[in-house]
This record gives sequence, structure tokens and C-alpha cells, in this order.
Amino acid sequence: MSKFLIALLGLVVSGCISLPVLRHAQPDLPSSWPAATAPGERVPGLVRWWTLYDDPNLVKLVDEALVHNGDLLAAAARIEEARAALNQSDADLQPYAQIGANTGRSRITGVGSPAMPTGNDFKLNAQASYELDLWGRYRQASAAARADLLASEYAREVVRTSLAGTVALGYFQIAALDASLQLTQETLANRKVAVELYRARFNAGLDSELPWRQAEAELAAVESTQADLERQVRQQENALALLLGRAPRAGMQDRLAHGKGLDVLTLPPAIPDGLPAEMLTRRPDIRQAGQRLAGAEARVMETRAAIYPTLSLTANLGSESRALANLFSGPAAIWGLGTSLVQTVYNAGRTEAALKGDATRQEQALLAYEQTLRIAFKEVLDALVAVRQTRVAEAAEVRRAEALTRAVELADLRYRSGVSNYLEVLDAQRMLYQSEQNRIEDRRARLAAAATLFKALGGGWLPQPETSPPGGHGST
Repeated sequence: MSKFLIALLGLVVSGCISLPVLRHAQPDLPSSWPAATAPGERVPGLVRWWTLYDDPNLVKLVDEALVHNGDLLAAAARIEEARAALNQSDADLQPYAQIGANTGRSRITGVGSPAMPTGNDFKLNAQASYELDLWGRYRQASAAARADLLASEYAREVVRTSLAGTVALGYFQIAALDASLQLTQETLANRKVAVELYRARFNAGLDSELPWRQAEAELAAVESTQADLERQVRQQENALALLLGRAPRAGMQDRLAHGKGLDVLTLPPAIPDGLPAEMLTRRPDIRQAGQRLAGAEARVMETRAAIYPTLSLTANLGSESRALANLFSGPAAIWGLGTSLVQTVYNAGRTEAALKGDATRQEQALLAYEQTLRIAFKEVLDALVAVRQTRVAEAAEVRRAEALTRAVELADLRYRSGVSNYLEVLDAQRMLYQSEQNRIEDRRARLAAAATLFKALGGGWLPQPETSPPGGHGST
């Protein structure tokens, strides 16, 4: 009968407050990603995708960053903070007990009172209370705290994923700068030979001063390029040392070790045909947004439960005496049992306002989840386009460099035969140098596009499941 009255009272009170209607996430994804390789190609599931480049130095640097990076350590600290908040929420589901001792001396009125109005009072008491979670208020609070903990764990994975990708991109940039620097040094050596050659031709009266000075100008231009490349290499090393979490002293004293050359780095396998698009939901940022949404929904239910009455049980056991010597005697024993039922009747709309606020935060979390999903989908599509097109661009630039190599030979032959001037040779050399620089950049972009795709897919892709033979049975 009492439970019926409690439920009836709760329903009557809740009828005075309008309850929000929540929207829930319904991802609308295509069945699969567009193919980036030949149909039927299969690759293993990827986790530590940076190992596929087959460069031990890259693996070492990424692993170092995943241990010492400051942002990652801060994310780990936030996880511990969320875990402590969860423990606090879980504690509300348990009984509360305390023990206390009191002593005092007081005087009561002497009119009509015993002969000794002044006396001592000693009390030792243990109390326990427990609020029945009839409407799931504390369970929802615990669920919200657990969602916050999971969201913080996924936030750390977001940092890990981004960090690994950023380190790899920085490493590829250094490799590209090394390749450009080597090309520039080789070009510089050739320009020095040309300067000496045309100076000798001028001194011998075989040529005018113009080719000599033009060769000197080209030499100075290449020297300027070399200095700029060396600056970029050093600055990129500093940026990478920061990502690795290295101390300032170590960053100044120990330069980063450079690994394999740009052309030696292994290109990872392309994405297989028919990869399901639903795997996008395993990205840590999407899971983080999903847990934030779950936490927001739990808080709506927590606030909603506050509408209904609370039922608490209390008990106490102890002893009380006017003399300390009698405190533990049988007659001094005291005890009590009780129950309380509390229902808020009027609080000037505080509960309804809090419920509306939680509902709007749930809507914001839902919109954030949907936007995160859209951004993730765009990033994967952009990465797929980059993987395909950088492969085409690199192949085209290789053909261009081969053609320009032959063009330089022909221009030099024409100049030595007196058919054309030296400007034609310089133009051909500049075009070849720029083409080689473009080829280096295309190679870097191709390596980076693969890393970006791994990051966009949340770390890689899973293998396609094997199909069971007709009439076969799956494992149980």
C-alpha cells in the first residue's frame, strides 16, 4: 500500500512538469568506401600503422612521443580525474554510516526541576542512512560519470591518433627536406663546375662574359636555396622534438636522428575494395562524442528522477549517560529506526528549469556527435582522393623529370654547337631542378596521404571477414 501511495504521489507531481522529448543519434552512412585499389586485394588489420613504412627510426620516434608527449600526459591525468568523479557517484548508491562521540555540561532551570539542574552529558552513537534509489536518480548520475570517464579515455585516444599522425608527417617533411638538400648540394656542385668552365672560356676568349656571370648568378641562387633548406630542416627538428616531449636541453644538444631516405620508405598498401563505412564509428573522436551524448542523456534522466519523492531509511545505535562511568552500562543503551518521505511541492520552477537545461545540453551533444560524424566522413573521403591523386601526380612528375633531363643535354649540345645562347641551357636546368623538387614533394605528399588516411580511419582498417562455405556452420 505504501509503495502504491509513493508512486501515486510521484505521478501526480510529475504531471505538473512538462517532460522533454529527446532525439537520439541515427548515423546515416553508406554501405562502403569507394575503392582505392584493385578489387580483391586484402590487407591485415592495422593498429600500429606507422610500422608499415618499414623505418625503425620512425617507429622509435612515434613510440617515444606516445610515452613522453605533454598533451598525452595531460589527457591521462584527466582520465584519473574522471575516474575519481565516477567513484564519488558510485558512492551515492551505498549506505552512509558515521560514528560520533559527544560530551557536554549544561544547566537547566531550577524551577520545578530536580535538585541538580547542572550536570554532564556523555554520548557515543553510530548512525547509518540509506536513500532508496527508487527512480534511478543515483544510477543515472553514476552512468553519466561513467560516460564522462569513457569520453576522457577516448579523448586520450584522439590525442594519441593525432600525435602519431603529426609525428609521421613531420618525419616525412624532414625526409623530403633532406632529399631536397641533397639535390641542391648536387646542383650546387654542378653550378660551381659551370662557373669555372665559363670563366675559363671567357679568359681564353672563346666566349663572352655574359655566360660566366649568368652561371655565377645561378650559383648564388642555389646557395641561397641551400641555406633556406638547412633552416627548414633545423626548425622541423625542433618542432618534432617538442612533439616527442624532449627537454629543452636535450633538444639543443641532441639532434634528431634521420632515418631512411624519402625514396626508400615503403609505401603502405592501399585501402581494399568494399571496406564497410560503418568502421568509421570506431574513430576515437566519434566514440568520445558518443559518450558525451550518453552522459548528457543520463543527466536528463537524473534530473527527471528528482521530480519524484525520496525515501530514506535511518538507524542509530549507541549509549548516553550523565556519568562517563555508566556510558557502557546496559541502561545507557539507545537506539532508533526511522524512515522519511520527502516530496518537493514548490521550488519556483527550479526542477523544470534544470530539466530544460539538461535537455538542451543533450541536444547540443547530439548535434556535436552528428557534426563529428560528418567531419570524419569528409576527412576519409579527402584522404582517399589524396591517396589516389598523389600517386598519379608522382608518376607524371617522374616522366617530366626524365624528359627534362634529356632537354638539358640537348640544350647544352645546342649551346656548345653555337646554335643557341646560354640562356636556353639555364632555363632547361632551372626546369629540371624544379621538376626534381616537385617529384620530392609529390613523394612526401604520397607518404603523408597514406598516414592521413590511417588517421582518418581511426588507425587503419580491419580485414574483411571470410565467408562461410555453403552449408557450413559458424563457430559457437
